[in-house]
Amino acid sequence: MKRGKKYIEAAKAVDRTTLYDPADAIALAKKSAVAKFDETVEVHIRTGCDGRHADQQVRGAVVLPHGTGKTVRVLVFAKGDKADEALAAGADFVGAEELVPKIQNEGWLDFDVVVATPNMMGVVGRLGRVLGPKGLMPNPKAGTVTMDVTKAIADIKAGKIEYRLDKTNIIHVPIGKASFTEEQLADNFQTLVDAVNKARPSAVKGQYLKSVTVTTTMGPGIKINPNKLA
Repeated sequence: MKRGKKYIEAAKAVDRTTLYDPADAIALAKKSAVAKFDETVEVHIRTGCDGRHADQQVRGAVVLPHGTGKTVRVLVFAKGDKADEALAAGADFVGAEELVPKIQNEGWLDFDVVVATPNMMGVVGRLGRVLGPKGLMPNPKAGTVTMDVTKAIADIKAGKIEYRLDKTNIIHVPIGKASFTEEQLADNFQTLVDAVNKARPSAVKGQYLKSVTVTTTMGPGIKINPNKLA
């Protein structure tokens, strides 16, 4: 893969054999963000879980204290009073059955998070093949299947992020933008790590956090010492 001059320069500052302290890694990541846009700072956590086993799944959500720096568009599946409540709480889109063909047939996906009241999950279930692969299916563990749509929307708009294992047992999560201060990114990072540690399945033996890497959209990966995060 061909890398640009800016990436090569940024990568020179990173020692690939070093496991950095979180604060040093975040400082390096900020320095390596040299793109013309405000890059996203991401964390990639490789776990000792085996996601093929139901008792080793890791999934949840956490509100980052300083948000993600991204404007999040929320779609709520609700009816009646709950639909009115969702609109009042600041949902970007609210609807019911009429949204199914729009999403299924017209490919409408102008939203980032989907919230649903429990009685609407039968309707949302019809969209599983579209929403599932994109990680957009509402889920009770993530707090996106709820009767309290006001709280769900407020949390999401405030910077709530979902974390879950991918097929290779890695968690990929944004923790902010390169324009954030080092303190803001450090706060968000610690909040995420605390949540992931708390979600450790009891069935996992040995080391839980195998490797932790922080990176920006266009920057090099910077490894954090996972032993300091337990």
